[in-house]
Amino acid sequence: MTISEKGEVQLVHTNGSKKCPNPKKRGNWGSKTEYILTVMGAIIGPGNVWRFPYLCYKNGGGVFFIPYLLFLTTCGIPLFFMETALGQYTSQGGITCWRRICPLFEGMGYASHVIIVFSATSYIVILAWSFFYLFASLSAELPWASCGNYWNTETCMTVGKDFASNVTSKQNYTLPVMEFWQRRVLNISSGIEELGSIRWELALCLLLSWVICYFCVWKGVKSTGKAAYFTATFPYVTLLILLVRGVTLPGARDGIIYYLYPDISRLSDPQVWMDAGTQIFFSYAISLGFLTSLGSYNQYNNDCYKDCFYLCLLNSGTSVVSGFAIFSVLGFMTYEQGVNIAEVAESGPGLAFIVYPRAVAMMPLPQIWSVCFFAMIILLGLDSQFVGLECVMTSVVDLFPTHLRRGFRRELLLLAICTVCCILGLSLVTEGGIYLLQLLDHHVCSGTTLLLLSICQSVSIAWVYGAERFYGNITDMIGYRPGPVMKYCWLFVTPTVCIGTFIFSIVGQSRLKFSNSYVYPLWATVIGWFLSTISLSLIPLWILYKLSQGEGPLRQLKLIKLHIDSANLLFPSGFCHTLTQPFLFLPRDFWLSVALSTISP
Repeated sequence: MTISEKGEVQLVHTNGSKKCPNPKKRGNWGSKTEYILTVMGAIIGPGNVWRFPYLCYKNGGGVFFIPYLLFLTTCGIPLFFMETALGQYTSQGGITCWRRICPLFEGMGYASHVIIVFSATSYIVILAWSFFYLFASLSAELPWASCGNYWNTETCMTVGKDFASNVTSKQNYTLPVMEFWQRRVLNISSGIEELGSIRWELALCLLLSWVICYFCVWKGVKSTGKAAYFTATFPYVTLLILLVRGVTLPGARDGIIYYLYPDISRLSDPQVWMDAGTQIFFSYAISLGFLTSLGSYNQYNNDCYKDCFYLCLLNSGTSVVSGFAIFSVLGFMTYEQGVNIAEVAESGPGLAFIVYPRAVAMMPLPQIWSVCFFAMIILLGLDSQFVGLECVMTSVVDLFPTHLRRGFRRELLLLAICTVCCILGLSLVTEGGIYLLQLLDHHVCSGTTLLLLSICQSVSIAWVYGAERFYGNITDMIGYRPGPVMKYCWLFVTPTVCIGTFIFSIVGQSRLKFSNSYVYPLWATVIGWFLSTISLSLIPLWILYKLSQGEGPLRQLKLIKLHIDSANLLFPSGFCHTLTQPFLFLPRDFWLSVALSTISP
């Protein structure tokens, strides 16, 4: 569709003199399997292994599934489907897709990609730690299994040996696995005020991680899809191996009981519901543009509705199975040491780099199980990382297609992005880098920022563009009309739940702590909130920019609206389904355009 100088709306037939850009230049998935595996890699990451099982244990065991499933059905699946369908319908990345649907909200695309850049720069440090542990696992004896190394202190004790004969020293001992993590790997400083020097061994592991990510993405979806065959499937092999090994260990049954034992009283605790909601947003990559960019490479008639249900089921199923693998091993560790599981159960990096290595060191042939575990963590993190990079590249190339789809310009741009992010990431492998990582994770890469983006996304699609109209677009794509549940979730349920969760998260906000002991200074908290507003501020700033730059008479806006109503933005196979000129709004036309956009065809 084009707009003439007289304001007339014209359709351009693909067989006419004016042709749509050749879709092959942008590329598509080599097969549907590549798409499924790549999305699997994007949404299934280390958080499924180290975050969900702990939250389930902490929040009432099996009872936690009630709020978890509620948030999954009201927010997770509807938003997952919305983003995927948006990308497939527009065949555009996470930024330019809004030009085709709701140009005034294009700032959401920029905001989500700022968060992706922050995430890519910070979360890849977890890969650097994992590579460090993987290489350390290849030694004749696991270096965290015993004391006597140059980084150990006099208070280091090996539980089961020195500890058994020194009961009076319980309050002052430190475990070798803890000292390996804090003194050998991190050489951790006293706080964020003291970043210290760069840990060059970690810096080399960081460089290795970026090199691997670069070559997984450098040829676009062709290389990303091929890499996903290994990075998305091998973690399941290692998870199955660890699960079988874990459930056959003595004490495994007690660990699984701790994991699933239901405590009904926990449902009255608002924090349980908050944890369930944040876990859904955390593990489903919602509002980051991942799903939109990946869906944009699908064939137009792909059944994305069924794909979303299968992928969501697989994601949550992986989290549940990971809990059995993790807590069976924790049960074995408590059985061997005679301690309560509450003393060893942790979430996040503490589980991956302290608790599980400690348990592995007590098994026969510990090197094998350690290599399996850290290889799984690396692959889970690696595909999430390079999918994020692919989404950024997709959006940037879609912004400047004529400039970046020539020669090796895309590859050079990717190299520049990886280089800059790697240099910025050096601050996270300093002696105080872990404090900075937690600050970014808490304020920028999860929580309130994703909730606000989800609210804006639901409102823009369901109320501004129109949920009924979007349903018509989806029907044209997949060949049948989905049930009405999704539409009503987009209109009412999802925004309400997101707003309620956001309000609760703000009211319950407290000063950020590290390891429940170190309290972040006020200036660090201010910096964290400032960084979070960098991304979110792009939404209102873009609206103001579009209003100030608006062009075209009101009659042109009405003609566009009339054409949309008559065609319902359906894409017949014989017509170009790319709007060659975005809608441009005058300030005086804004509220009228919003009103027009919310009228059902």
